Amino acid sequence: MNKLAILLIAATVLIQTGCTYTTRVNNAAGRPTIYEDTTSTGAVAGIGMESQDITSMTDQMVRDMLSNPILAGRNPAPRVIVDAEYFHNEGSTRINKNMITDRMRIDLNRSANGRMVFIGRHFSDMVAKERELKREGMVTEGTIGSAKAQAGADFRLGGRITTQDAVRASSGMASRYHLITFEMIDLETGIIVWSGMYEFKKSAQDDVVYR
Repeated sequence: MNKLAILLIAATVLIQTGCTYTTRVNNAAGRPTIYEDTTSTGAVAGIGMESQDITSMTDQMVRDMLSNPILAGRNPAPRVIVDAEYFHNEGSTRINKNMITDRMRIDLNRSANGRMVFIGRHFSDMVAKERELKREGMVTEGTIGSAKAQAGADFRLGGRITTQDAVRASSGMASRYHLITFEMIDLETGIIVWSGMYEFKKSAQDDVVYR
């Protein structure tokens, strides 16, 4: 058998092997993506904090703050900071704190109708850069004029997430109690002018992985 024949046989074997490997790949279509109601328990649920907990909790805190005369009944309207800077997660649930504080701030801002003014302290770097460009003459003034400094705040949100876990060794049943506290602090005196609390407990045989 000459060299050409050997090469032809080897190429044929490689092509057949490649075809066989390709047919073993599972390219079948998977389950289509579905949208779920964020206020209800979804198809995947465990004992951690989930979308229905966040929506229910933030809705309750927003209603409570808007009914507080110190926060929503002052004239002039108080300047308020609502972000996750002083909102701490000390529990075992993995959660992005911004999901809670962002939803609260946006719902409050939409519902307050000028009864509270919200300071975007998490955007202070962005504001500082634009102010610097204007004062250096790199860009023109905006239509709302200039200010001596960025706005200071009267009140700022603080709080914490705490949890207590329990597991039954005989069955593997797990439960988790969540206590979430919210407090609005006077930034001159340190006085707590408003407090809110939300708690819930869940049990499940099999927990899920939260990412």
